[in-house]
Amino acid sequence: MSQGANKVLVIYKSKYGSTKRYAQWIAEETNGDLIESSKVKGEDLKKYDTIVFGGFLHAVGISGVKIITENFKNIADKRLIVFAVGCTPEREKDIEKVFSANLKAEMRGKIQCFYLRGAFNYESLDFVDKMMMNALKIKLKKIQEEDLDEDAKGLLECYDNPVDWTDKKFIQPIVKCINEN
Repeated sequence: MSQGANKVLVIYKSKYGSTKRYAQWIAEETNGDLIESSKVKGEDLKKYDTIVFGGFLHAVGISGVKIITENFKNIADKRLIVFAVGCTPEREKDIEKVFSANLKAEMRGKIQCFYLRGAFNYESLDFVDKMMMNALKIKLKKIQEEDLDEDAKGLLECYDNPVDWTDKKFIQPIVKCINEN
């Protein structure tokens, strides 16, 4: 269990490792307990002052965030932080849509939300994700190159060249939020 006045629990749901890496860094920086979301029970959450949840983006869903939303009434008095990890560059309006789609309005006022950029390695994807990404690649290839935006061009390049945008410095706003009184 965490030591000190602020007991911190960092929960994560990771598929390819970026979310887990961020969660580990956050737990290390805050002397928090780290646990994978499938191992968390609702009653476990009551023991902590601060609960941080990190999940990967799948379409516009934050995978695993139900551990927070389904237990919200029992933990609304805690400091709550949710971070989502995805491949696209952060754009405030797009990120706002993601959090709005995953957290009810009354939750949004209580939960601090952050977006962190992860990694993309086509070769490491499972069958279903490869199929979805292939469909996207086909769709993007049909667009004239001059009509592609920078994100689409960058994504197409990533199919052949794995990229990892994770960086420990990106957790600093979350750590600051955790440590605020």
